Amino acid sequence: MTNAEAYDRGFAHLSSHTVGPLLASARESRARRLLDVGCGTGVVTAAALALGAEVTAVDCDPVMLRLIGRRHPYATIRQAALPELPFGDEAFDCVAGNFVINHVPDPAASLRELRRVLRPSGTLALTWWKADEMTATSVFTEAIAAARMPYDPPVRPFAAHATPPSFTALLEGAGFREAAVEAVRWRHQVDLDAWWTDVVGAGGPRFGMIGHQPPEIVERIRAEYLRLAAPYAGEGFPVCAYLARAVK
Repeated sequence: MTNAEAYDRGFAHLSSHTVGPLLASARESRARRLLDVGCGTGVVTAAALALGAEVTAVDCDPVMLRLIGRRHPYATIRQAALPELPFGDEAFDCVAGNFVINHVPDPAASLRELRRVLRPSGTLALTWWKADEMTATSVFTEAIAAARMPYDPPVRPFAAHATPPSFTALLEGAGFREAAVEAVRWRHQVDLDAWWTDVVGAGGPRFGMIGHQPPEIVERIRAEYLRLAAPYAGEGFPVCAYLARAVK
C-alpha cells in the first residue's frame, strides 16, 4: 500500500505536467462525464472538475481514495482496477488515465474495457513513461546498482507495447479509431533531498524496498543517488512521456 502523502509530493507532482495535454480532448469537446482511471491523489480529477466535468475517480489503492475523497468531495470515488470496471456500457464521454496503462496486468483487455465504458465517439487519453528518458527515476535504479545491492524490479507486461507504433496497433486492435501518440518532454525541477525522501517514502513497488534495507545500505544507496542526481540539481531531470489519444 502506498504512502499517499509522499506519493502526492513526489510522483504526483512529476506526473502533473501531462494533465493539460491529457485533458485537451475533454476540454475541446466539453465532455460532461469523465472517468479518471488510476486517479492516484487526484491531479487529473482536480483539473477535470475545474473544467466543469462530472468526474468519477477510480483507483485500486484505498489510501489514495481516502485522500482524493477528502480533497474532492464533488467527485464520485470508486475502488476498482483494470481490466475490470464497475460501470455500465457507454457510461462516460471521456476517459483519462495518467500513467496507469503502464501498470496494468493486461493492457489489451484494459483497453477493451475502457472502450466498453465510453459512449460512441467518446475520447480516450492515456500517458505512460518513455523508459529510456525517465531520468527522474532511473537515478534510483542506477544508485541501487552502484551501491551493489541486488535488485529485481517488478516485471511490467506493458513494456512490449510501449513504443508509439506498438501502442497504436494495440488501440486499433481494441476497436479504437483515430489513434495517435505523441511525445511530451519537460524538466522536472525538484529539491534532490526532497525527491529522495518522497520517492522512497511513497512505498511503491519499484523503490519502496529501499526504505526497508538496513540503515547502512540505505545511506550507501542515498550517497550514490546524490552523486548521480547532482548534474540535474539546477535545470532539473529531463523526462519524457508518451500521450495517446483515440476515439471510440
